[in-house]
Amino acid sequence: MFLQRMVEDIPDNHLPTNWADFNLASFSRSKTLWDYQQRALRNALKALWKYYEDFGNCQAREGLAINRQRKRGLWQWYRNNGLPEDFSLDLSRLDHRVASLLKEYYKADSDSLTYEHFINRMGFWMATGSGKTLVIVKLIELLTRLIRRGEIPDCGILFLTHRDDLIEQLKRHVDEFNQVRGDFWIRLRELREHDAVRWENPSLFHGQEVTVFYYRSDNLLDEQKEKIVDFRKYDNNGRWYVLLDEAHKGDKEESKRQHIL
Repeated sequence: MFLQRMVEDIPDNHLPTNWADFNLASFSRSKTLWDYQQRALRNALKALWKYYEDFGNCQAREGLAINRQRKRGLWQWYRNNGLPEDFSLDLSRLDHRVASLLKEYYKADSDSLTYEHFINRMGFWMATGSGKTLVIVKLIELLTRLIRRGEIPDCGILFLTHRDDLIEQLKRHVDEFNQVRGDFWIRLRELREHDAVRWENPSLFHGQEVTVFYYRSDNLLDEQKEKIVDFRKYDNNGRWYVLLDEAHKGDKEESKRQHIL
Protein backbone atom coordinates (compact mmCIF):
# COMPACT_ATOMS: atom_id res chain seq x y z
CA MET A 1 0.00 0.00 0.00
CA PHE A 2 2.92 2.34 0.69
CA LEU A 3 4.38 1.76 -2.76
CA GLN A 4 0.93 2.23 -4.31
CA ARG A 5 0.62 5.69 -2.77
CA MET A 6 4.07 6.65 -4.01
CA VAL A 7 3.54 5.55 -7.62
CA GLU A 8 0.07 7.09 -7.78
CA ASP A 9 1.71 10.44 -7.00
CA ILE A 10 3.51 10.10 -10.37
CA PRO A 11 1.22 11.67 -13.03
CA ASP A 12 0.16 9.29 -15.80
CA ASN A 13 1.50 11.69 -18.44
CA HIS A 14 4.93 11.69 -16.78
CA LEU A 15 5.94 8.37 -18.34
CA PRO A 16 7.77 8.50 -21.71
CA THR A 17 6.06 7.07 -24.79
CA ASN A 18 7.96 3.77 -24.61
CA TRP A 19 6.42 3.20 -21.18
CA ALA A 20 2.93 4.53 -21.85
CA ASP A 21 1.71 3.48 -25.31
CA PHE A 22 0.37 0.06 -24.26
CA ASN A 23 -3.20 -1.14 -24.68
CA LEU A 24 -3.89 -2.22 -21.12
CA ALA A 25 -7.49 -3.23 -21.77
CA SER A 26 -7.21 -5.84 -24.53
CA PHE A 27 -6.93 -9.49 -23.59
CA SER A 28 -8.98 -11.88 -25.75
CA ARG A 29 -12.08 -12.09 -27.91
CA SER A 30 -14.33 -12.34 -24.88
CA LYS A 31 -12.34 -10.54 -22.18
CA THR A 32 -11.35 -6.92 -21.63
CA LEU A 33 -9.59 -5.83 -18.46
CA TRP A 34 -11.63 -3.78 -15.99
CA ASP A 35 -10.50 -0.32 -14.86
CA TYR A 36 -9.10 -1.65 -11.54
CA GLN A 37 -7.03 -4.27 -13.41
CA GLN A 38 -5.68 -1.63 -15.79
CA ARG A 39 -4.90 0.64 -12.85
CA ALA A 40 -2.87 -2.15 -11.24
CA LEU A 41 -0.86 -2.55 -14.46
CA ARG A 42 -0.39 1.22 -14.80
CA ASN A 43 0.95 1.37 -11.25
CA ALA A 44 3.29 -1.53 -12.03
CA LEU A 45 4.62 0.33 -15.08
CA LYS A 46 5.27 3.41 -12.95
CA ALA A 47 7.16 1.36 -10.35
CA LEU A 48 9.25 -0.35 -13.04
CA TRP A 49 9.94 3.01 -14.75
CA LYS A 50 11.04 4.56 -11.45
CA TYR A 51 13.33 1.61 -10.73
CA TYR A 52 14.89 1.23 -14.19
CA GLU A 53 15.11 4.93 -15.09
CA ASP A 54 15.46 7.11 -12.00
CA PHE A 55 17.64 4.75 -9.99
CA GLY A 56 19.98 3.71 -12.80
CA ASN A 57 19.12 3.83 -16.48
CA CYS A 58 18.91 0.37 -18.05
CA GLN A 59 21.92 -0.50 -20.22
CA ALA A 60 22.54 -3.46 -22.50
CA ARG A 61 24.46 -6.28 -20.77
CA GLU A 62 24.60 -4.33 -17.51
CA GLY A 63 26.25 -5.87 -14.46
CA LEU A 64 24.86 -6.61 -11.02
CA ALA A 65 26.40 -3.50 -9.44
CA ILE A 66 23.87 -1.17 -11.05
CA ASN A 67 21.02 -3.24 -9.62
CA ARG A 68 22.47 -2.84 -6.13
CA GLN A 69 22.51 0.92 -6.84
CA ARG A 70 18.83 0.75 -7.83
CA LYS A 71 17.94 -1.06 -4.63
CA ARG A 72 19.62 1.66 -2.57
CA GLY A 73 17.72 4.30 -4.57
CA LEU A 74 14.36 2.57 -4.07
CA TRP A 75 14.98 2.12 -0.34
CA GLN A 76 15.85 5.82 -0.03
CA TRP A 77 12.69 6.73 -1.95
CA TYR A 78 10.63 4.85 0.63
CA ARG A 79 12.44 6.65 3.46
CA ASN A 80 12.03 10.05 1.78
CA ASN A 81 8.28 9.37 1.60
CA GLY A 82 8.08 8.81 5.33
CA LEU A 83 8.40 5.04 5.82
CA PRO A 84 9.51 4.86 9.48
CA GLU A 85 10.28 1.14 9.89
CA ASP A 86 13.74 -0.28 9.27
CA PHE A 87 12.67 -3.85 8.29
CA SER A 88 16.23 -5.18 8.65
CA LEU A 89 16.31 -8.97 8.93
CA ASP A 90 17.74 -10.25 12.22
CA LEU A 91 19.65 -13.38 11.21
CA SER A 92 20.23 -14.41 14.82
CA ARG A 93 16.49 -15.13 15.13
CA LEU A 94 16.45 -17.46 12.13
CA ASP A 95 17.33 -21.13 11.89
CA HIS A 96 21.09 -21.31 11.35
CA ARG A 97 20.59 -23.14 8.03
CA VAL A 98 18.40 -20.32 6.74
CA ALA A 99 20.83 -17.67 8.00
CA SER A 100 23.76 -19.46 6.32
CA LEU A 101 21.82 -19.68 3.07
CA LEU A 102 21.07 -15.94 3.06
CA LYS A 103 24.70 -15.10 3.84
CA GLU A 104 25.71 -16.94 0.65
CA TYR A 105 23.80 -14.36 -1.40
CA TYR A 106 23.84 -11.14 0.64
CA LYS A 107 26.51 -9.26 2.55
CA ALA A 108 25.44 -9.20 6.18
CA ASP A 109 26.30 -6.47 8.65
CA SER A 110 27.08 -8.58 11.72
CA ASP A 111 23.87 -10.62 12.15
CA SER A 112 21.63 -8.21 10.26
CA LEU A 113 20.57 -7.89 6.63
CA THR A 114 19.23 -4.50 5.59
CA TYR A 115 15.86 -4.52 3.84
CA GLU A 116 17.57 -2.79 0.93
CA HIS A 117 18.57 -6.27 -0.30
CA PHE A 118 14.92 -7.37 -0.69
CA ILE A 119 13.16 -4.17 -1.67
CA ASN A 120 12.89 -4.67 -5.46
CA ARG A 121 9.42 -6.17 -5.31
CA MET A 122 5.78 -5.15 -5.58
CA GLY A 123 2.50 -6.87 -4.76
CA PHE A 124 -0.96 -7.05 -6.28
CA TRP A 125 -3.63 -7.32 -3.61
CA MET A 126 -6.79 -8.56 -5.32
CA ALA A 127 -9.83 -10.50 -4.12
CA THR A 128 -10.41 -14.12 -5.11
CA GLY A 129 -12.22 -14.21 -8.46
CA SER A 130 -11.21 -10.66 -9.40
CA GLY A 131 -9.13 -11.69 -12.41
CA LYS A 132 -5.63 -11.66 -10.98
CA THR A 133 -4.40 -14.25 -13.49
CA LEU A 134 -5.42 -11.95 -16.36
CA VAL A 135 -3.30 -9.22 -14.78
CA ILE A 136 -0.37 -11.65 -14.53
CA VAL A 137 -0.63 -12.56 -18.24
CA LYS A 138 -0.83 -8.89 -19.24
CA LEU A 139 2.16 -8.13 -17.00
CA ILE A 140 4.13 -10.82 -18.87
CA GLU A 141 3.24 -9.02 -22.11
CA LEU A 142 4.33 -5.63 -20.71
CA LEU A 143 7.61 -7.01 -19.37
CA THR A 144 8.38 -8.62 -22.73
CA ARG A 145 7.62 -5.49 -24.73
CA LEU A 146 9.74 -3.36 -22.37
CA ILE A 147 12.61 -5.85 -22.74
CA ARG A 148 12.36 -5.66 -26.55
CA ARG A 149 12.47 -1.87 -26.34
CA GLY A 150 15.60 -2.00 -24.18
CA GLU A 151 13.88 -0.30 -21.25
CA ILE A 152 14.43 -3.11 -18.73
CA PRO A 153 17.05 -5.92 -18.57
CA ASP A 154 16.40 -9.06 -20.64
CA CYS A 155 15.92 -11.39 -17.68
CA GLY A 156 13.81 -14.53 -17.86
CA ILE A 157 10.25 -14.66 -16.50
CA LEU A 158 9.36 -17.29 -13.89
CA PHE A 159 5.85 -18.00 -12.56
CA LEU A 160 5.59 -19.80 -9.22
CA THR A 161 2.51 -20.94 -7.33
CA HIS A 162 1.73 -23.57 -4.70
CA ARG A 163 -1.22 -25.25 -6.46
CA ASP A 164 -1.60 -27.25 -9.67
CA ASP A 165 -4.99 -25.71 -10.38
CA LEU A 166 -3.45 -22.23 -10.45
CA ILE A 167 -0.86 -23.45 -12.96
CA GLU A 168 -3.66 -24.92 -15.10
CA GLN A 169 -5.57 -21.65 -14.81
CA LEU A 170 -2.53 -19.75 -16.08
CA LYS A 171 -2.24 -22.15 -19.03
CA ARG A 172 -5.89 -21.63 -19.97
CA HIS A 173 -5.62 -17.86 -19.85
CA VAL A 174 -2.38 -17.88 -21.84
CA ASP A 175 -4.03 -20.05 -24.54
CA GLU A 176 -6.97 -17.65 -24.66
CA PHE A 177 -4.63 -14.66 -24.82
CA ASN A 178 -2.54 -16.19 -27.62
CA GLN A 179 -5.54 -16.88 -29.87
CA VAL A 180 -6.00 -13.22 -30.86
CA ARG A 181 -2.33 -12.16 -31.02
CA GLY A 182 -0.77 -11.47 -34.38
CA ASP A 183 2.60 -10.21 -33.16
CA PHE A 184 3.15 -11.76 -29.74
CA TRP A 185 2.80 -15.22 -28.17
CA ILE A 186 3.58 -16.62 -24.76
CA ARG A 187 5.03 -20.13 -24.58
CA LEU A 188 4.92 -21.84 -21.19
CA ARG A 189 7.57 -24.38 -20.21
CA GLU A 190 8.15 -26.20 -16.94
CA LEU A 191 11.22 -25.00 -15.03
CA ARG A 192 12.83 -28.46 -15.23
CA GLU A 193 12.99 -27.95 -19.02
CA HIS A 194 15.05 -24.78 -18.59
CA ASP A 195 18.42 -26.18 -19.67
CA ALA A 196 16.95 -27.92 -22.73
CA VAL A 197 15.07 -24.78 -23.77
CA ARG A 198 18.16 -22.59 -23.42
CA TRP A 199 20.20 -25.15 -25.36
CA GLU A 200 17.72 -25.00 -28.24
CA ASN A 201 17.65 -21.20 -28.21
CA PRO A 202 19.85 -19.07 -25.93
CA SER A 203 17.32 -16.23 -26.08
CA LEU A 204 13.97 -16.59 -24.35
CA PHE A 205 12.68 -13.74 -26.51
CA HIS A 206 12.76 -15.29 -29.97
CA GLY A 207 10.99 -13.63 -32.87
CA GLN A 208 7.41 -12.96 -31.80
CA GLU A 209 7.56 -15.41 -28.89
CA VAL A 210 8.56 -15.24 -25.25
CA THR A 211 9.23 -18.38 -23.23
CA VAL A 212 7.95 -18.20 -19.67
CA PHE A 213 8.84 -20.87 -17.11
CA TYR A 214 6.54 -22.12 -14.35
CA TYR A 215 6.77 -24.46 -11.37
CA ARG A 216 5.22 -25.41 -8.05
CA SER A 217 6.75 -23.09 -5.45
CA ASP A 218 6.56 -25.78 -2.76
CA ASN A 219 8.83 -27.97 -4.92
CA LEU A 220 11.59 -25.35 -4.99
CA LEU A 221 14.17 -26.03 -2.28
CA ASP A 222 17.92 -26.48 -1.82
CA GLU A 223 17.98 -30.18 -2.72
CA GLN A 224 17.29 -32.23 -5.84
CA LYS A 225 14.77 -35.09 -6.04
CA GLU A 226 12.24 -36.29 -8.62
CA LYS A 227 9.95 -33.26 -8.40
CA ILE A 228 11.88 -31.21 -5.84
CA VAL A 229 14.36 -28.97 -7.65
CA ASP A 230 17.40 -27.23 -6.22
CA PHE A 231 16.82 -23.51 -6.77
CA ARG A 232 20.59 -22.96 -7.11
CA LYS A 233 20.51 -24.88 -10.39
CA TYR A 234 18.20 -22.22 -11.81
CA ASP A 235 19.06 -19.03 -9.90
CA ASN A 236 20.83 -17.54 -12.95
CA ASN A 237 22.56 -14.91 -10.79
CA GLY A 238 19.16 -13.51 -9.89
CA ARG A 239 18.37 -12.56 -13.50
CA TRP A 240 14.67 -13.36 -13.29
CA TYR A 241 11.39 -11.51 -13.10
CA VAL A 242 9.64 -13.76 -10.58
CA LEU A 243 5.84 -13.78 -10.46
CA LEU A 244 4.48 -15.36 -7.27
CA ASP A 245 0.81 -16.34 -7.25
CA GLU A 246 -0.04 -17.11 -3.62
CA ALA A 247 3.33 -18.85 -3.44
CA HIS A 248 3.79 -17.71 0.16
CA LYS A 249 0.82 -19.72 1.40
CA GLY A 250 1.48 -22.31 4.09
CA ASP A 251 4.88 -20.98 5.10
CA LYS A 252 5.91 -19.32 8.32
CA GLU A 253 8.07 -16.22 8.17
CA GLU A 254 11.18 -18.10 9.27
CA SER A 255 10.80 -20.96 6.77
CA LYS A 256 13.63 -21.75 4.38
CA ARG A 257 11.31 -21.96 1.38
CA GLN A 258 9.98 -18.45 1.89
CA HIS A 259 13.52 -17.04 1.96
CA ILE A 260 14.43 -19.05 -1.12
CA LEU A 261 11.49 -17.47 -2.94
